[in-house]
Amino acid sequence: QVQLVESGGGLVQAGGSLRLSCAASGSIFSINAMGWYRQAPGKQRELVARIGSGGSAIYADSVTGRFTISRDNAKNTVFLQMNNVKPEDTGVYYCNAGIRTSMIMYTYLEHWGQGTLVTVSS
Repeated sequence: QVQLVESGGGLVQAGGSLRLSCAASGSIFSINAMGWYRQAPGKQRELVARIGSGGSAIYADSVTGRFTISRDNAKNTVFLQMNNVKPEDTGVYYCNAGIRTSMIMYTYLEHWGQGTLVTVSS
């Protein structure tokens, strides 16, 4: 069993900052990419940022220069630092990770957190 638990969401004013965290726990042998996705009301879930096990990251154009993704491999945790937030950043933010659960399992399976709500007021 693997769990991803997000934290750090909440209400923030436009121009402010927020830091999201996501900790993976359970039967974990290794983790490759970890990422953050978001889903705004009435819209599809979209990629916000993703980071590989070596630290290389990609970002959605809409958050480049404002958001920074990072990870602590020793703690199986990924972070999203959100600066200069805008009302359009409002949505439920989901953590995602590719996890290999044992030495004999060669496949990395995708796991999702339950989501944390971020609301940006104008």
